[in-house]
Amino acid sequence: LLFVVGTVSCTLFLAVNSLYSASDDVIELTPANFNKEVIQSESLWLVEFYAPWCGHCQRLTPEWKKAATALKGVVKVGAVDADKHQSLGGQYGVRGFPTIKIFGANKNKAEDYQGGRTSDAIVDAALSALRSLVKERLSGRSGGYSSGRQSRESGGGDKKDVIELTDDSFDKNVINSDDVWMVEFYAPWCGHCKNLEPEWAAAATEVKEQTKGKVKLAAVDATVNQMLAGRYGIRGFPTIKIFQKGEDPVDYDGGRTRSDIIARALDLFSDNAPPPELLEIISEDVLKSTCDAHQLCIISVLPHILDTGASGRNSYLDVMLKMAEKYKKKMWGWLWTEAGAQSDLESSLGIGGFGYPAMAAVNARKMKFALLKGSFSEQGINEFLRELSVGRGSTAPVGGGAFPKIHSVEPWDGKDGELPVEDDIDLSDVDLDDLGKDEL
Repeated sequence: LLFVVGTVSCTLFLAVNSLYSASDDVIELTPANFNKEVIQSESLWLVEFYAPWCGHCQRLTPEWKKAATALKGVVKVGAVDADKHQSLGGQYGVRGFPTIKIFGANKNKAEDYQGGRTSDAIVDAALSALRSLVKERLSGRSGGYSSGRQSRESGGGDKKDVIELTDDSFDKNVINSDDVWMVEFYAPWCGHCKNLEPEWAAAATEVKEQTKGKVKLAAVDATVNQMLAGRYGIRGFPTIKIFQKGEDPVDYDGGRTRSDIIARALDLFSDNAPPPELLEIISEDVLKSTCDAHQLCIISVLPHILDTGASGRNSYLDVMLKMAEKYKKKMWGWLWTEAGAQSDLESSLGIGGFGYPAMAAVNARKMKFALLKGSFSEQGINEFLRELSVGRGSTAPVGGGAFPKIHSVEPWDGKDGELPVEDDIDLSDVDLDDLGKDEL
């Protein structure tokens, strides 16, 4: 999970500290203590993944602290600065802030918290999850993760998240699949393979959940499926290869822990994920929700539809979509509006004086923006965004220090514009000679 540290935001991290301190009942979690505190714990945990610059996170902070105090000694309440510790946020598929997850009996399968953002709602959800955990224990279901080579080979009917592949099934499942496959080639007698097995199995469960099945973890017994082992030159065990459509397989040479495997799988997922949505500014809510949720929002003001027609406008939108794809790992928001539709917003961003199309990159927390000075093209926009992402480029404060009033407008219907219909003027009773005299 990557975030830009550009000119419009590079000083932000110096000014904004963690939202929590040692005096709070909220336990600060980091990659150094997360496994010991949460994963190996018998307790139920509520964990907030936040960014210090996120307005929604700042508003949640007092409620989160109140909930932590109320639940002290009953349920553990923690917080991760996922902007500082991006690897930890990435491991749990955090895509926006704040994200709250409940770590119950099965610590390898955290649940998303979807409830309200008040301390009352948080406490209610915690107690409900605690009740479920206790009932599971009472009924003899630990809810813990159990996996091993033995269960995989037993051929039992239970569903497994590691997909077993063979010489016969490999091609139809993997080759030309639109999904990404991480495939472990193993030997049953191999000690390193046995050590990897629980990590691979736990990662498979988490990855399946976080990527909605778009990244798959599989296994091949290379001692039985020798055609595959020969085709891919398997010389040692375990060997892990990554298969993506249209590309030659590559070796995975990362760490062998579940967190290492999950992190790489999520990187592969984000590489193959669709670009962020490109939204038209049709209301104040669209602008504020997009710019509040992202560290940077890219706003384009396109020429009036009568100046470009649908084909011209779509060509500009295509350029924006390509740039959104290119920079999707930055987690920016992407917006557009028509020239004149949001004139107050244009004025506050210094747009309009040098023609359309125009583009501004806005940091809504600092209320600063940078303007595209080059061409509105792939090359021009790429240079502009690249400069921002490495901390260069000039910025200015948003006029008035806040977003101006945003007008609610009808969304573009995708068609060419139509000139307004003028009223027909009946000239039959007008004496044109007299009209000319009046003008003289």
